[in-house]
Amino acid sequence: MTSRSARIVVAGASMAGLRAAEQLRAAGWTEAITLVGDEPHMPYNRPPLSKEVLAGKAPFESLAFRPRASVADAEWRLGAKVVATRLAENIVEFDGGEALSYDGLVVATGMRPRRLRCPGPLAGRHTVRTIDDAQGLRQALTRPGARVVVVGGGFIGCEVAATALALGAREVTVVDPLPLPMVGPLGELLARVLLKRHEERGVRFALGTGVTGFTGDDHVTGVALGDGTVLPADVVVESVGSVANTEWLDGNGLDLSDGVLTDEHLRAGGRPDVVAVGDVARFPNARYDGVPRRVEHWCIPTDTAKHAAKTLVAQLAGTSHGLSPFAPLPTFWSDQHDFRLQSFGAPALGKEDVRVLDGDLDGDVVVGYHAGGRLAGVVALGGPAAVAAASRYRAELLEQPALTAKGLH
Repeated sequence: MTSRSARIVVAGASMAGLRAAEQLRAAGWTEAITLVGDEPHMPYNRPPLSKEVLAGKAPFESLAFRPRASVADAEWRLGAKVVATRLAENIVEFDGGEALSYDGLVVATGMRPRRLRCPGPLAGRHTVRTIDDAQGLRQALTRPGARVVVVGGGFIGCEVAATALALGAREVTVVDPLPLPMVGPLGELLARVLLKRHEERGVRFALGTGVTGFTGDDHVTGVALGDGTVLPADVVVESVGSVANTEWLDGNGLDLSDGVLTDEHLRAGGRPDVVAVGDVARFPNARYDGVPRRVEHWCIPTDTAKHAAKTLVAQLAGTSHGLSPFAPLPTFWSDQHDFRLQSFGAPALGKEDVRVLDGDLDGDVVVGYHAGGRLAGVVALGGPAAVAAASRYRAELLEQPALTAKGLH
């Protein structure tokens, strides 16, 4: 296909990087692949960090992915960080000063948790993104009688709140400036139901207010809120969104305003030799309105890797890849307490027209989100029966023609 010196560098060695390497082989790339990641660990599954692993129901060792045999010859540079790149010269630079040339580049550097910029001590404040994060938080949560404040009522925040309560925390309070937990992805109807179910299980909420600072000397003892309240706290978990890891791409003319902007084939900045995958990619979805978005769902690393690998290998071979525009069906789930949220499609695009499709709001329920009179997404809340009911709508979502921007308004 190419000269023996050809190399694809995958910047990022988590799930997205691993899937990209595997899909490059599946697409026919037989030359060198080098994966570079700043963590010392081989790729592992992150969603259980805030649930089963944090709760002690699964060992940290169970998180590791088993790479396919096709990438047994790939070079792994773990504990190394890509700090800069010169796209015009096809060179990436590492934090140790080394420079490495490439023929193709896969941007898979993901994201990191956003941190609060508030006065007060740092000790006692946690995020949940890496194995090391989860190990430290588990140690803090297993201390008897811990008072826990979770800042942020999104996916991670709600999952950690449920897990902390199950571990025996004395008090668990979720703080969020929005009026309801997870109202962004779920909309008001289902978010109200979610709030009620958390409160019934003992989680407290301070909604409609933000954090202004932390009290304590060397360790957090309280969380000061914008309404003047100070919540006592032994453990604080910050779950206030994410920041895409794109600083190393600065100075190359790419749109990095929220992740790496790509075209419909996941090419970054229109460059034929650079693609982006996973959480860091901001891509248009041809299934919907074509507006580029970052999607932080578990399925996205695999979906983007498959499409981007075909694009990149075809470009490097000088052939036309003949792919249709990237059009994944987003999917997410979230386990909280004794229930699961399961979603297919894009509920956020249909929050103005929400209807109960199956069950009822007091038990297992499936809610449909409609745009332009058509189903844009479904979310189930409850046990296995609700999840199974939601799955029945997946085929309908897949078979629909694209929802255009016109159809969404």
